Amino acid sequence: MPRKLAAILHADVAGYSRLMGSDEEATLRRLTEYRTLMTGCIDQRAGEVVDTAGDSLLAVFSSVMDATNCALELQQLLKVRNAQLPQERRLEFRMGIDLGDVLQQGDAVYGDGVNVAARIQALAEPGGICVSDAARRAVSKQLQVSFEPLGEHTVKNIAEPVRVFRLVPQADWSPSQIDSPPAKRKARISIVSIAVVGGLMVALAGLLAAWVLTQKDSEPPNKSIAKESNTTADAPASESRMAFSLPEVPSIAVLPFKNMSGDAAQEYFGDGLTDNIITSLSQLEKLFVIARNSVFTYKNRPVRIQQVAEELGIRFVLEGSFQRSGDHIRIHAQLIDALNGRNLWADRYDTVLTDLFTVQDQVTQKIVGALQVQLTEQERKRLASRYTESYDAYDDFLRGQALYGRFNKDDNMQARAMFETAINLDPGFARAYGSLALTHVEDYRERWGKQPASSAKKAIEFADKAIALDDTLAQIHFVRSFVYLTVERRFNKARAQAKKAIELDHNFADGYNLLGTISTYLDDLDTAIRLIQKAIRLNPHAPSRYFGALGRAYYFKGQQDLAIGALKRAIEKNPAYIQHHIYLTAAYQQAGQNENASWEVAEILALAPDFDIREWLDSQPFNDPTFAKRLLVNLQQAGVP
Repeated sequence: MPRKLAAILHADVAGYSRLMGSDEEATLRRLTEYRTLMTGCIDQRAGEVVDTAGDSLLAVFSSVMDATNCALELQQLLKVRNAQLPQERRLEFRMGIDLGDVLQQGDAVYGDGVNVAARIQALAEPGGICVSDAARRAVSKQLQVSFEPLGEHTVKNIAEPVRVFRLVPQADWSPSQIDSPPAKRKARISIVSIAVVGGLMVALAGLLAAWVLTQKDSEPPNKSIAKESNTTADAPASESRMAFSLPEVPSIAVLPFKNMSGDAAQEYFGDGLTDNIITSLSQLEKLFVIARNSVFTYKNRPVRIQQVAEELGIRFVLEGSFQRSGDHIRIHAQLIDALNGRNLWADRYDTVLTDLFTVQDQVTQKIVGALQVQLTEQERKRLASRYTESYDAYDDFLRGQALYGRFNKDDNMQARAMFETAINLDPGFARAYGSLALTHVEDYRERWGKQPASSAKKAIEFADKAIALDDTLAQIHFVRSFVYLTVERRFNKARAQAKKAIELDHNFADGYNLLGTISTYLDDLDTAIRLIQKAIRLNPHAPSRYFGALGRAYYFKGQQDLAIGALKRAIEKNPAYIQHHIYLTAAYQQAGQNENASWEVAEILALAPDFDIREWLDSQPFNDPTFAKRLLVNLQQAGVP
């Protein structure tokens, strides 16, 4: 089996048994929170978490610099978190780092380096880091740390004694940029959670959300909301702990609204409501709005407002819940300034579904007013516009969006049926036509239908119909751009439509990513990288396709180390997507990492035993034939059939 040299980081909780014996539930909850934080930092340093047994965490890195920087960042961040807790409740990790030969089989990693890292972490003090001599010698002198020798130690199952050093950061230590991709350098102390999220585009629907009227509730709005929301009160967020710098304009995340109906079948409704708030707010040029994918990583789990703000790099958080009973709905929402924990606005709406659009307009205006955003006349008109006047059509549209987002053949067919029903109820429903076009794009791309040519024709027809009905919607121009790129391969027209989408929605993360992808195929690689990085800032918990797009751009630009880092992250988010493995194989081969390239070839053939390079290349929308030729050469050199 192929082996590789890797930096191994092993972390373990000091006094874990005592903590569990004292308060088992609180300890497990805090351990889960800290592991999420640690996974985010490891991912930002291009590392990979390979084991989380018990109270430990094992990660591998291709660079000792990244492993060391990551360990220092983690201990610094954990120190801040623990400072908020009583001494007896703190989770302090010991960490050990070694550089050694490893063998990876599936998700597991084996080798002497793993054993050494695990043993020397036990020599570290709580909150401290120990490294082996091999790791110490591989660390650049530019890293602002010193090493205190702890002598030689006999390590179980290792023949020779291991020289161990205690890692001590200097007073002016800051995360080094060496070996770290530029796109990640702003995340000095990253706490970004990793989520494998589907979704080809921002789902096109919804209204603000909260709860359904069954009887009058006499509780004050703020009290009721605080009791039933997904979030908990906490200390104010700190800019110094944020994963990204705060934007210059007001920045906001709209959390998924909690379903209080007691009926899981209503989830689609709440998701649609959340989507529509995001879509409405993101049209405003003087707001910075986090994309759907990232906020939905917090769905159905308790989170702190502070945590959300620091992980996403934003100041304001909108949260709430909904409860639906028949035709009645109750909506609760509140807007919180995370930097001071102050509630800027909270309200409750008891209404019937036929008045839902009016309530959504009122809520959006309340948010805009609370954030003191000055609207242009054009923005006022956009906010006042409605996609449809038929609530039944809108409800079917939301159901279709939920099905489409699952990205499989059966749900794609059911989604198409829902969009067709919505169109029958409202023949002027442009967004339903746009989403209908996307279902045919998926049939064409994935060959789910028996007649790909017919699917392509229908995708074009419905995309054009959507544009004809309403050319003021960013999502419609996104759909048309996507059809131009994937079905028609008309690159300049695709770029023009994607630019139009961004002009209409300055916070359209999927739009930036699509325009970046098109720019890659048009050989405008610097622009592509800038646009995709912008998309990731708007969507910090971005799906794998963002990082796949970034990796492609770096590959064709010749920056293979950055390409490898981005593509590895894409694979972590979606290991089954073969295109990520194809480009990672090519990047490894171009970088001279032949052994790693061979490993990726095995991954490709495991996913698609009958894979053929030329057949795959024919399916790709290359505008420049030299791009396809470069890929072909690298893949053939790596041994892809």
